[in-house]
Amino acid sequence: MSFTVKGRSISKVAVIGSGNIGPDIALHFAQNLAPAGVGTVVVDVVQKAVEAGKARTEKKLAKGVEKGKVKPEAARQAGESILWTTDYEQIRGADLVVEAATEDEGLKRRIFGQVERLVSPEALLTSNSSHMEPEVIFADLGDRSRTACVHYFFPAERNIVVEVIPGAETAPEVTAFLMRFYERIGKMPIRVKSRYGYAVDPIFEGNFLAAALLVEEGVGTVKEVDEAARRALGLGVGPFTAMNLTGGNPITNHGLEVEGRKIMPWYRSPASLQQKVQDGTPWPTAGKDEKVEVSPEKERRIAEDMLGAYFGMAAEIVDSGIASIGDLDVAVENALVMKPPFRTMNEVGVGRALELVRSYAERHPGFKVAEVLVRQAATGKPFDVPFVFREDVGDVAVVTIRRPAVLNALSAAVLRQLAEQFEAIGRDGRIAGAVLTGFGTRAFVSGADVHELAALPDGAAMKAHALGGQVACNTIENLGKPVVCAMNGLAFGGGNEIAMACTMRIASRGLKVFVGQPEVKLGIIPGLGGTQRLPRWIGLAAAWPILRTGEPISSARALELGLIAEEVEGDVRERAIALVREIAVGKVKPRSIARGPIEIPAALPEVELGGLSRRIDAILREAILGGAKRTLEEGLRYEAEMLASCHGTRDMRIGLDNFVRNGPKVPAPFVHE
Repeated sequence: MSFTVKGRSISKVAVIGSGNIGPDIALHFAQNLAPAGVGTVVVDVVQKAVEAGKARTEKKLAKGVEKGKVKPEAARQAGESILWTTDYEQIRGADLVVEAATEDEGLKRRIFGQVERLVSPEALLTSNSSHMEPEVIFADLGDRSRTACVHYFFPAERNIVVEVIPGAETAPEVTAFLMRFYERIGKMPIRVKSRYGYAVDPIFEGNFLAAALLVEEGVGTVKEVDEAARRALGLGVGPFTAMNLTGGNPITNHGLEVEGRKIMPWYRSPASLQQKVQDGTPWPTAGKDEKVEVSPEKERRIAEDMLGAYFGMAAEIVDSGIASIGDLDVAVENALVMKPPFRTMNEVGVGRALELVRSYAERHPGFKVAEVLVRQAATGKPFDVPFVFREDVGDVAVVTIRRPAVLNALSAAVLRQLAEQFEAIGRDGRIAGAVLTGFGTRAFVSGADVHELAALPDGAAMKAHALGGQVACNTIENLGKPVVCAMNGLAFGGGNEIAMACTMRIASRGLKVFVGQPEVKLGIIPGLGGTQRLPRWIGLAAAWPILRTGEPISSARALELGLIAEEVEGDVRERAIALVREIAVGKVKPRSIARGPIEIPAALPEVELGGLSRRIDAILREAILGGAKRTLEEGLRYEAEMLASCHGTRDMRIGLDNFVRNGPKVPAPFVHE
């Protein structure tokens, strides 16, 4: 058995190194590839390391079962799919090798010299390096076209980010495979240009450097700077605490020195870090329940320095072409769990961000002020941070919504970018049609951005918000070219609504929780066409309970109802591309949505509302039935008006506030007013 992506089959993977990160990489492979019959081999020359890695992996699987996050059978299958060994011969037959040994150039070169002799010429060779360029690691190999660096982040089995760094000789198809392969197994691959440190680590290490300099300059103690920096950057833990948790003093010490030579002179190992490396002692951070008080003046100074350094580093990375604005923003947000740099600059104001960077540079020799920030500040406008991406696969445009931290939720910016992308596709004579999909494996689109909805001040703003979002749906629906929605995971609320604007929908097979219109649970009704398109696609009688209860249905049920055309085993995106071409040449004839009024059955199913708002249900019923009597175009406008009328109810505020505070699992205490 094997796992196939872009025509390349993986039947066996090998992980070299059973130290800090190798076992976690192997665990992620096993959990995602074992169901396809793919085995994983972990090799280390030290028997104790092999035993420790195996024990740690078994413990993590057992803990997952205990917490209910991993099914017992899945844990057993994953565990049994990993072979732990000291015998390098066992990697023979591997189609993909990930070296995860110590960050030592000579060691890595020796390992790949041995690996090259054991695996086939078609096998892909990758190094999980945190800093070193692929041109350095693979310099001795005969065929460097099949090599690349892949940088995982702690903990590797859970952190979704993987930097993919092709070398100068890496074949484009190898890079494309790695990007799609990692997405298919639940990671978020970020393509990064080859440079020491890549894109994310210079920010992690630079944040620490900025914090250490504040302590050395006497601005605050380690505890004070750690706490104030944590708040300023939105970190889970402060930079000194992070260094203690990861044991990162030695590698950061070395990394900063090399970054000073290869990126900008400001990077260097501070004296305090050098002393810690020499002593082998941790940073004196706050205890578990210790509260650290920071004076307002210190808080301001620390925040300004940390933000100035952060914004400057991020801008330099983009200015140097190492990563794009969108990629760097999403990588840092998810890999380091902190505020994304460019969206944060937009929040504070790009002009103010430039002031902070210039102020920091004036006081810290060797710190660059990147031109990308200077140019953007001169426009007086915020950075345009992309969430919607287009990739042309021959004559098919693949449009992907990527907001992994919120399961690809639709914000106003996402909807605007969708409309812009599809308008461009409509004008592009080279493109026969398009695929719309979501990033990752968990969700197509989880719904609307509820925080945005909750912030709308009145009914007029809510109506305008809905009509603005409908522009994206209408653009897709009226494109004049086939658009197949590749539903790679759940599609709630706005996700289902935008999918219904497509020519055809297909879904990954076996999704037990797939589509739904849960707006009523939030004290509102759909606003992007849910009350109009769902009855037109599956009939009003079938749509009635789905809309009024907010309960989801499975992909199998969606297929029965005709909401989707296929359940797909394997890569739903590849199948969607094929369907677009088949529709474009007339080989497949998709159904058309009714654009006029639709029949209202004499009797509709009884619906048990439970604790849902009767006030909102009345508005919803009027939107559904009133829309059925109108044309689709008229019905969409009517839906927006009905949504706006929710704003005058107590239950809308109760529902939205409850979701913002408690999330989707806590029912809202509606009062039916």
